[in-house]
Amino acid sequence: MLFWIICFVLTCGVGVIVITPLVRPPKETVEDPQVALYKAQLEEVDRDVAREVIAPEDAERAKTEIARRLIAASGEDHTTSISRFGKPAAIGTGIVLLALSGGIYWQLGAPGYPDLPLKTRIANGDEFRANRPSQAEAEANAPALETPDFPAEYVESIDKLRELVPLRPDEVQGWELLAYHESQMRNYPAAATAQGQVIALKGDAATVDELTVLADLLAAAADGYVSPQTETIARRILQLDPNNIAGRYYLGAMYDQTDRPDRALQLWRSILDRGAAETFHLALARRFVGDAAVRAGTDYTPPPATEVALEDVIGNEDLSEDDQSEMIAGMVSRLADRLATQGGPVDQWARLIVAYGVLGQMDDARDILAEARDVFGASDEAMGLLDQAATRAGVAE
Repeated sequence: MLFWIICFVLTCGVGVIVITPLVRPPKETVEDPQVALYKAQLEEVDRDVAREVIAPEDAERAKTEIARRLIAASGEDHTTSISRFGKPAAIGTGIVLLALSGGIYWQLGAPGYPDLPLKTRIANGDEFRANRPSQAEAEANAPALETPDFPAEYVESIDKLRELVPLRPDEVQGWELLAYHESQMRNYPAAATAQGQVIALKGDAATVDELTVLADLLAAAADGYVSPQTETIARRILQLDPNNIAGRYYLGAMYDQTDRPDRALQLWRSILDRGAAETFHLALARRFVGDAAVRAGTDYTPPPATEVALEDVIGNEDLSEDDQSEMIAGMVSRLADRLATQGGPVDQWARLIVAYGVLGQMDDARDILAEARDVFGASDEAMGLLDQAATRAGVAE
């Protein structure tokens, strides 16, 4: 209610400012009495000269003084002004102002939306996250996908696979095949179910890649929605690999979908600022991070996508040494500039040290190593990673 009172008062104030000129009386020019007096005196002097009451030279001096005063008095503004518009126009203007301000707020504002202090918003997000729809509910509401046009023989073989695999429920390979082919058919719910069987059979031996496949299939089946089941898989991925790109993307997407863009931005920045090669999950984070940053009340522009990861270039047998050196030099230059201006996590510093070693720039590698040790000296884990990088670069002490 306080918000509406403030809006009403401000609108009325602006209306008064705009309408006031419209209701003033019309412009009228009123001659200053002093001007009329001086004109009369000039005429009186002329009559006195005609009657020879005063000498002509005295009359000229008198007229000069009277004329000076007349000019001074004539320079003053003695008019009153108003608009040509009357009260109907003023009332109409006021109505238009009220309607226009109300219409703009209706489009851009949130009528009826209550105040949301930070604590309340966080609490609402926690409650929504705890009670959000399940995977099954999300799949039921997801739009149906059109099945690709496959040959009839392929479709028949998939139908047979669907019949045979459940008959041998303990064979991992059968569920893996079924999950793959169901995903090719865009039957993502069935593919996620099959991949879930793979994970269940492997238990703790399931790899990060296999868990990532399951997270991808669950999200695809739910039209991008991160359900509690997908969140559980993402957290399991991050337990095995805390810096995993897919795990951090899905956890960030979950927070973004439950009104915590600040947490989403934090997670997505941690993978986008890393400078890793572009992947499906990085592309998704790059797509949504701008909106999350705006809703979190900050500005963030992700760095441009990196087409090739530094680790994929070093030691790549398909590239000549000259090609490797050329590609690494360009990537190293961009990475060094970013670390110098924006900073970055310890793994980026380690990559830069190794890259300088590959390029034979040992002095640069030592300088970066010394700088990184000053930055991350308080972390034993970070120091261990830097020591490994120094060994790979050939600058270990």
